[in-house]
Amino acid sequence: MHIQYLPHPDQPCVDHRFSTLLGEENWLKLPKAIRRRFGKRVRGGASVSYQGTVTRMQMNWAGRLLAQACRLIGAPLPYDLSCVDKPAVVTVTEDIAGNGQFWIRQYGRAAGFPQMVHSSKRFSGPTGLEEYIGYGIGMALTVTAQSDALLFKSDHYFVSVFGRRIRIPNLLAPGALVIGHHDLGEGTFRFSLQLDHKWLGAVLSQDAVFTDAKV
Repeated sequence: MHIQYLPHPDQPCVDHRFSTLLGEENWLKLPKAIRRRFGKRVRGGASVSYQGTVTRMQMNWAGRLLAQACRLIGAPLPYDLSCVDKPAVVTVTEDIAGNGQFWIRQYGRAAGFPQMVHSSKRFSGPTGLEEYIGYGIGMALTVTAQSDALLFKSDHYFVSVFGRRIRIPNLLAPGALVIGHHDLGEGTFRFSLQLDHKWLGAVLSQDAVFTDAKV
């Protein structure tokens, strides 16, 4: 990996991790704005924040049950439909020790404190990218480039117990998850989350629109 550091210590440097996962041909399919967002690496200890608004959220009965049950392990899925039209903030911080990124998603609600979703992306595992939500639970991701979007798709789920990685059978998994970063132009992008299950249908979906960080 070749990293080019910029002169000013508060500025990000070039990040080749996502482009390496995609390969040059697929990386160049993406809009320049997406390549810019995922091609910069903030220095250790620094963060980049994106502010926006949740524009849509839907859950069927299974999604409601799953989202509430997941609150026992840190609420990795949005669970409150009142977050629509409320502020949303995403903060990305470089993980110095783990060669990855810490992600914090904050969703406003009609009442009470905002929902906070914590996760860690690590460039490791059989697919080259994994997301951990804590409690030893993680998800291996594949990355796909489209003409207007970068998609992260669940390959499989796993749990780590006493240092041993155990793959969760598809029968017990929550479903196929697709997270999208869609460029909208003029410094804005749409974050999409779609969770579908073979038998339970469209379990949960969410859209939010964000503006570029000022770095």
